[in-house]
Formats: sequence, C-alpha cells, structure tokens
Amino acid sequence: MNIIDSIILGIVEGITEFLPISSTAHMIITSNLLGLKQSEAMVAFEVIIQLGATLAIMLIYLNKLNLKEIGLWKKVIAAFLPLAVIGFIFRHQIKELFTITTSAWMFIIGGIIFFIVEYFYQKKNEKELITNVEDVSMKQALIVGFSQVFALIPGTSRSGSTIVGGMLSGLSRKTAADFSFLLAIPTMLAASGYEFLKNIHTFTTINGTVLAVGFVVSFVVAYITVKVFLKFVEHYSLNWFGAYRVIFGVFLLLCIWYNQDCPLHN
Repeated sequence: MNIIDSIILGIVEGITEFLPISSTAHMIITSNLLGLKQSEAMVAFEVIIQLGATLAIMLIYLNKLNLKEIGLWKKVIAAFLPLAVIGFIFRHQIKELFTITTSAWMFIIGGIIFFIVEYFYQKKNEKELITNVEDVSMKQALIVGFSQVFALIPGTSRSGSTIVGGMLSGLSRKTAADFSFLLAIPTMLAASGYEFLKNIHTFTTINGTVLAVGFVVSFVVAYITVKVFLKFVEHYSLNWFGAYRVIFGVFLLLCIWYNQDCPLHN
C-alpha cells in the first residue's frame, strides 16, 4: 500500500462510514480496484482509518462529552449493549454471514425500507416528534439499540439501521441522526479496540506515514461528511439514500452474476 492508496481509502472510509449506505462493500470494492488484498495488514489499516472517523464524531459532539450529559450517555450506553452482547456471543457465526451477495441484497432491502419508513414518517405530526437528543427516552434509546443489531448483517449499515429505528420510535430525522452518531462513539471504539488488540502485531509491518495519512484523511472527510449530512436530514428525506442503495445493490448483483472482470472477483 502506498500514500495514494491510503488517501483513496481514507476518503472512502470518511464518506461511507456515517452515511446510511454501509462502508463495508465500498471499502472492499475500492481495495480490489486498487489491487489490495484483504490481509491482516489491510485490516490493521482499516482499524486506524476507522479511528480517524470516530475521532471526527467525537469532535463534532464535543459539547456532549461531559458529566453534565450523564443522563444522555446512560441512554447511549444502554443502546450500545444489545449489539455488544449479541455481537460478542455470535461473533463467529456473524463472520460466516459475510458474502458480497448478502451485502448486495441487504443494500436493496435497506433501500426499500428507507422508502417505506419515509412514507409513514411524512404522515406524522412534526409537533409529536422528539427534536432534542437530550429528550430521547430510555425506551426510544433501546429501540435504536436493538435496531443497531441488524447492522451485524453485512450491507445493512449501522447508521442506516439506527436512524430508521430512531424515526420509527418517534424521533425527528435530525434527532435520530444525532443519537445514531453519539451511539457510534462507544460502538466504533469497542469494535476498533477489539480489532486493534487482535492485530496489534501487524502494525509494525505497515509504513507509519501510510497509517498517518489514512488517519488524517479519514478524520477530515468524515468530519465534513457528517456536518453536511446533519444539515441535509433537516430538510430532505432518506429516499435519496434509499435510491442509491437499491441502484448500488442491483449493480453488485449484476456484477457478481454476469461480469467475471468485476472488481468483486479476486
């Protein structure tokens, strides 16, 4: 891996990690296009750029990272627990779920779910929606938390499943996004920490400059992406992302079924 590869992957991670489009398939396709194999070194690099993206979220919500918000963080941690417990218990079975075909179908299914949720969401009275993240109830937090469990299925999207869960529980689109991103902090720190410890021996084999560049690029791009997305969801629906997911999912299926030169074929 060289500096250019690091920049490209950092950009892809920064854009796709927090948008409701699932970063996994995008990272695999990009890696294959660059001729990079899914090796231990690649996993270690992905841990670093994911930490960069997580740091961006922490900076955006820096005003929430204090003891005055302890009530909010109790709800965030409660929402984190279902994924942590189920993900740990079934971690080996979950790995076996991953195939590009599964991801493709989940892209399509997720896109259709966006359309359905938005259809009913737009019929709701806006005055009845929770518009402040501090006002999220424990019940709503747990609904979001159990929605996040679906993100264990490849191609589902962690942010997509949690934002949809939030909207279904009575949160405004913006508040659902805010809670989703706050929930990303313990979720991604736990996932990255686990992978870091598991692959710690690999980091010494990777060029430090490559790691640093990927980290910085991912941080900057994720910061900009989340800021823009939060403005977007205040005024526009998730249907745009639903359409993208369906189109991308169909592309993946056609690529797998009919094109042997597709970047998904190693």
